[in-house]
Amino acid sequence: MSRRTPPFNALYAFVITAKHLNFTHAANELCVTQGAVSRQIATLEEYLGFAVFNRLARGLSLTAQGQEILPELQKAYDQLLTVTEKASLQRSEIRLKAPTCSMRWLVPKLMQFQQEKPHIHVSLTTTTDHDVNFRTENFDAGIVFRAAHGEGHHGLKLFEEAISPVIASHIAPSDLNISLDKYTLLHPTQDQTDWSLWLKETHKVAPNSHKHQYFNTMDLAISAAVQGFGIAMADVHLVEDDIRMKRLVKPFAENVKTGASYYLVHRSSSNSSQVLEEFISWFYSVAESADT
Repeated sequence: MSRRTPPFNALYAFVITAKHLNFTHAANELCVTQGAVSRQIATLEEYLGFAVFNRLARGLSLTAQGQEILPELQKAYDQLLTVTEKASLQRSEIRLKAPTCSMRWLVPKLMQFQQEKPHIHVSLTTTTDHDVNFRTENFDAGIVFRAAHGEGHHGLKLFEEAISPVIASHIAPSDLNISLDKYTLLHPTQDQTDWSLWLKETHKVAPNSHKHQYFNTMDLAISAAVQGFGIAMADVHLVEDDIRMKRLVKPFAENVKTGASYYLVHRSSSNSSQVLEEFISWFYSVAESADT
């Protein structure tokens, strides 16, 4: 007689919810909605034929049956994590998540890394997301963009965001005497926060230009500037290669720090592989050389 396959997602939702005894907190850890967690628990209770939680006015409590099955389920999931982590340590691959806005800085670094460490393959996934959750996402490391006062462990700081206008060299005057009124202002977000901050901190007169273009990422704004579409507000670290190769010029000396930084974060050291440790160490050397 064939055995019924248990609802594994629902079982995991039960283990996490039992830790918090709160649907909302469990949903936050699982990166789903509170309703989704509630439905998973209902699915499990229907499968088991008994309730695992008492629904209280302020949170949850385990039923007697829930208390009975919880230790074995926790042990089983711990064993699954141990098996999969051991298997992952056999790889010579790093799964890296990074926001698209970091690509101009990151890609040259990854090319250098691959030249120096050809035995390690970096599988890069780009996203508009500025964070990574190692509990729910299958990545070894991530580039994240966070405010300096953000919560949680930041990891290795790669560089602080510092912004300044940039313009294509083929449309900039030879003396770099730029009048902002003459150009379309390219914004890296749907608001004008970066331009407003730079103008305020540098005490520059706000341009009279009514020509504005807005982009979803800084990388898109920089790409438009390279094509000569206008003058973009950019992180000076992200355009280093563009300036070095004379695709862009930086007409103003003033850089303004926004209070945010790019960080390299990774799985905890207890779960890291040798190749991940090599990867992290290499980026530590990059950060140290940038500081000198």
